[in-house]
Amino acid sequence: MNDNDPDFAKDMLRGAEEIAQFLYGDRGLRRKVYHLVATSNLPVFKLGSMICARKSVLLRWVTEQEARHTTNNRMHA
Repeated sequence: MNDNDPDFAKDMLRGAEEIAQFLYGDRGLRRKVYHLVATSNLPVFKLGSMICARKSVLLRWVTEQEARHTTNNRMHA
């Protein structure tokens, strides 16, 4: 990776609105993103005061959440 890596730039989400658009398909749900940041292990980081995330990391996190939920449901069935 270098300073001009276009793939890195495409993978980056800047701000709660972009993260909300990616996760929920609605930029207006940025408050949900703030809630997830405060109450869960949503994989975000800060650049200055702005929360950011990588699309690839969020997709992996969602997949892990799905697997964990599926496993828990099987254990309780």
